[in-house]
Amino acid sequence: MKKPTDNKRKKATGQKKKNRKKQFRKRAFKALLILFIAGFIMFLTLFFAVFFGFTGHVPTTAQLREINNPTASEVFSEDGKLLGRYYIENRSSVKLDEISPNVIDALIATEDARFYEHRGIDEIALMRVLVKTIMLMDRSSGGGSTLSQQLAKNLFPRNNAGILSMPVNKLREAIIAYRLERIYSKEEVLTLYLNTVPFSENIFGIEVAAERFFSKAPSSLTVDEAAVLAGMLKANNAYNPRLNPERSEQRRNVVISQMVNYEYITPEE
Repeated sequence: MKKPTDNKRKKATGQKKKNRKKQFRKRAFKALLILFIAGFIMFLTLFFAVFFGFTGHVPTTAQLREINNPTASEVFSEDGKLLGRYYIENRSSVKLDEISPNVIDALIATEDARFYEHRGIDEIALMRVLVKTIMLMDRSSGGGSTLSQQLAKNLFPRNNAGILSMPVNKLREAIIAYRLERIYSKEEVLTLYLNTVPFSENIFGIEVAAERFFSKAPSSLTVDEAAVLAGMLKANNAYNPRLNPERSEQRRNVVISQMVNYEYITPEE
């Protein structure tokens, strides 16, 4: 028998390598497909467990229509001056037209730039979080929670679900946010949010915060004052202007930069 030539050997070796690569690709594709399907099934299982209340109560549409925040009882003098408040939560509710547009602009620019475009859940922001924050470990890219999801968290405290607490609570807040935006208009969501959100020092809502930190009504807040209060929402104790004035100023400047980026104010302003 004749020995195969070097060329035949090389061809045979090359063919084997190609076959191995093909087999590896097929196995890798199958493994990824199985992982994707398994992950999708796990997500659906978790979603329905949260949706149907197996991991904790999720308020119904009827219950969301009847939201009623506790407010302080106020005592006024005969000439109309506020003498004091009695409260469990130091809060006074105001209408949206009683709040300076600067507050609305600062809030949306910093916390939820696509507020008027989504229906409670911002898929684009979630993808940004997945890619930048989780995969690239870039924490400066911001969070994915909308104002409606933050409102859901403020209204309905999170449940303890052990190691699944974060995904369970995020799903729960997303479901509540979607329901809120089916019931309330964008303006009503903003009003409810600004009357609900905590501002440190047992202060809740924009009216009491404006009075506490700037001794004025929320309708009179300037751009920089609104930026200070909007900046507190990221970490209200850390950015409290009374306790940490330098941090508060830095955060205020970030908020004002965001207002410029989204063209709520000009660089000159």
